[in-house]
Order: sequence, then C-alpha cells, then structure tokens
Amino acid sequence: MTDLYVKNGRDASGQPLEVLISGGVITQVGAHLDDTSATEVLDVDGAIISAGWIDDHTHCYEKLTLYYDDPDLDGYTTGVTTVIDAGSTGADNIADFYERTRAKKTNVYAMINISKTGILAQDELGDMARLQFDPLQMAISKYPDFIVGLKARISKSVVVDNGIEPLKVAKDFQQRLRQRLPLMVHVGTNPPDLDEIMSQLTRGDIMTHCFNGKANGILAADDQVKDFVKRGYAAGIVFDIGHGTDSFNFHTATIAKQNQLTPATLSTDIYHHNREAGPVYNMATCIEKMLYLGYPLTTVLPMITSHPAHNFNLARKGELKSGYDGDLTIFNVTPGHHELTDSNGNTATATTLVQPQYSVIGGHVYQIGGH
Repeated sequence: MTDLYVKNGRDASGQPLEVLISGGVITQVGAHLDDTSATEVLDVDGAIISAGWIDDHTHCYEKLTLYYDDPDLDGYTTGVTTVIDAGSTGADNIADFYERTRAKKTNVYAMINISKTGILAQDELGDMARLQFDPLQMAISKYPDFIVGLKARISKSVVVDNGIEPLKVAKDFQQRLRQRLPLMVHVGTNPPDLDEIMSQLTRGDIMTHCFNGKANGILAADDQVKDFVKRGYAAGIVFDIGHGTDSFNFHTATIAKQNQLTPATLSTDIYHHNREAGPVYNMATCIEKMLYLGYPLTTVLPMITSHPAHNFNLARKGELKSGYDGDLTIFNVTPGHHELTDSNGNTATATTLVQPQYSVIGGHVYQIGGH
C-alpha cells in the first residue's frame, strides 16, 4: 500500500505526470501510474507537479528584531517546501534556531553567519573580534544536517570600516573547516567595491543580490555589464537573485538576460516585512517576475529545485526521482494580470500568474489557500 498517489498532473512542459510516495520517499514517477493502491489519492486535475520548491535565501529566525519571520509563513503555506535561512544566526544563537525549527512543517536549514552574533544588528561584521573560527566549527560539527553553508554580508552598513577583510576571513574559515560548505556572499553598497568582492570568490561561491540596482552592482554607468562580472560568472561564481526589499531591479535583470547572465538560483530574501508589504510577497510572485523577464518556466523551475539542492548538498531534494524525499509543489500557471514591483519601485504587469495549490512535504499534503 503506497501512502500517497498524486495523479492527473503534468510537468512544466505540459506532459502527463504522476507520482507515488511511500514512507516519505518518492517511489515511482511516470506519465500514468495504473493499478495503484494508496492510502491517499490526490487528483490535481491537470496542475503542474514539480519537485518541492527550495528558497535558498530567507530570514526566518523568529527571535530577532531586525530581519525575522516564521519559517512556515515563508514555506509550505506558499508552495515552498524547503527554506534555507541566510545567516540570521551565528555560533552564539544557531542552537536555539535549530530547536525552534524542529516543530515546523517546512524543511528548514541554515547558513551560519561568520559573525558569532548573527544579525542582532545591521553591523555584525563591524567588529572583527566577532569572527571566531572555533565556535563556528563547533556549531557546524554539532548540527551537520542543519547547517548547510556559510554567510557573509559584505556591504558598507555591515562591515563598517573593515572593507574586504571579513570576506578574506570567511574564505579562510571555509578552507579550514573539516567539511566543505558553500559560502554565500551578500553584495550591496560599497565599500568594498564589487570587483574586490568578486576577486575573492571561487567556483561554487554564491553571490546573492546579483541583480540589484545599486551603483556598486553589475552594470557600469553606460548600462554595460562590467567585465569583471562576466569573468566571475564564467569562472563559476553562482549568481543568486536574493530579491529582498532593496536588491532586485527589473532593468538590471533585463540587461543581464541580454548578456546571457542567467541566474543559477531564484531566492526571495524574504522576512516578515517584505512578505507582508512587498515587494517580495512570496516565491510565486518572484517566479512571475522571472516569467515576465522572458525566462521560460522550464528554465525557472531548476532555479528553485535542483540547482539550490546541488549548491547546498541537499542530496535527496530538488528532483522527482525514486529514492528522493517526497517533497512536491503542485501549482497552476494561467493567463492573467498582476502588478509586479521591483525593489526600486519600478512596476510591470505580469501576464502569467503562478498559483500554488498544494505543498507536499515528506508525503504529507498541505492545501494552499489563495495566491
């Protein structure tokens, strides 16, 4: 007896798709799975079935006062089955964050901030004494299945007068760790300048807020993509959207697309304020923005499934394959109109709506109300 049979679905290309999940694990995927007996049958009536959406840049440690949220409000209630918190906590407080996430329905992972305090205030890298390797390594060793990466926020308000030095320390920490972890680097206002930052990054490092509209971004004053940005992209630096309140600009994203700088991952940088008041709202809205820019759904879906799973070594997530975790997102894509706003107040009108219907996590079905 199979636990869950999801029937009458289709993939992003419109081809028929059905999925069996048993014991929280995908056991079969096919166009039509006939003669199936299951405890629960979910007829999705032609909706799209994808691997569960993964948001690899969120802020969902509820005890903070600056950037915080409930992981479930960023997660399964919006079609996102897995969230990765991007450095809200450091060695001092990540244990408490771990304990708080155990009761959540959404899968929650964390990048650990290179500052032991996490983001208690905006300037966590303003005091180099907060960057301590031994507590960092101890936390990672204690929570190896929870901590999936390192996070360094390298912009003026965070590093204060320390320039590029915190990033150099982050790269040193990354090399010294007993286990290899990806490093996500937040970029924004300078100093340090973006070329300094990208010169420190190596293949597999993740540059989030890649399409922000700031002067220290990827575009020169003449709207050309800066040469060092192209070189970094070609060298394997991972470009992550990290939309957020201040970090996604339609114009920058358009020029980037014209230059074939396709982002590897689409993340929201969501927390309670930009979820409630925008411009982020949810992952579905961010997908609509990518569709508006001209990316096909077949290109966007890997940005929120297989690519982040690969980048953060989530070995059993991100794909619809036998033996993978039974995490699915079931959604409709329909014609319609929806006003979209970027982080600089520029607006556009979506003509394709993305409407999550169900989140499935470990074979448990959660219906989603509204878009």
